[in-house]
Amino acid sequence: MVTQLEDIYNKYFKDVFLYVYSLSGDKHIAEDITSETFMKALTSLDSFRGDSDIRVWLCQIAKNSYYSYLRKRKSFVDLESLPEQANEDNVEQEITTSESSMNVHEIIQNLKEPYKQVFTLRVFGELSFKQIGKLFAKSDNWACVTYHRAREKIKARLEDYR
Repeated sequence: MVTQLEDIYNKYFKDVFLYVYSLSGDKHIAEDITSETFMKALTSLDSFRGDSDIRVWLCQIAKNSYYSYLRKRKSFVDLESLPEQANEDNVEQEITTSESSMNVHEIIQNLKEPYKQVFTLRVFGELSFKQIGKLFAKSDNWACVTYHRAREKIKARLEDYR
């Protein structure tokens, strides 16, 4: 059992960390929530029914943990501290450049659901459209369309920063 848990941790740590980091925009918070996620997964592994990908299950735990953290902290992004320039047209590339990263993260945080979650799961969680669709009990086509709409909304909002 311990070896199985180590394998799960080693295989999915990066995915869960990147997902939480995409939600929080803070590496320290992402590290804490990711650790908490794996502790919760450890205690409830026997409740995992296997009707979804384990990565999806871990991301659900992480998302719930992060939202609990927010409710406890009541933390919000300080809009005054965000950089103002964005340099790329490609949303995915913008996330990797530090200057525009905060702009993109702010835009993602302000997206309405399900756009926010679908975009985050696709880009940061690296889930397939099929996995995302399953998570939402929708089709993979729905996930694909929702992702592309989210992407267009982000690109449109990025124009405001230029």
